Amino acid sequence: MPSTPTPISAEGTPNDEEAVAIMAAVEAIWPRPIVNGPAERVRNNSWRFSGRWWSRPIPARRDRPYR
Repeated sequence: MPSTPTPISAEGTPNDEEAVAIMAAVEAIWPRPIVNGPAERVRNNSWRFSGRWWSRPIPARRDRPYR
């Protein structure tokens, strides 16, 4: 069964204690800007194929894999 929204109404002005509570709630849920500085470069430690015979140019690997 779909729910129907309940209308919210406020009358009068809040006293000091209510105003502080309202401002604290607004401050708590209001999105804060995020300042992103330069990202740290993470060193990639994954294994690479840089030293393998199949990573060299084709003419250089004609003698593969026997050295």
